[in-house]
Amino acid sequence: MRTGENIVKHELIGLNAKILSSRNSANEKIAGKIVDETTHTLVIEQAGKEKRVFKKCVELAIDLNGEKIIIKGSDLEGRPWDRVKQK
Repeated sequence: MRTGENIVKHELIGLNAKILSSRNSANEKIAGKIVDETTHTLVIEQAGKEKRVFKKCVELAIDLNGEKIIIKGSDLEGRPWDRVKQK
């Protein structure tokens, strides 16, 4: 079960996210559903368009069952399939 304490070890695709801060100020307006993830990036669908952001450059808020979880993108760095296998 995904919780605020273990969210970085779980699948993020399908969750709603909002960029709170970024090295690139244009990314701070991005909010929507996470539709894909790679080792270094997240793809967020916003208004029918996909926006790709570098994980290490952002801090984001993820909506998890009505709870707002703040995550440093650098904590998500790495291959997604390896991250979800961690205990």
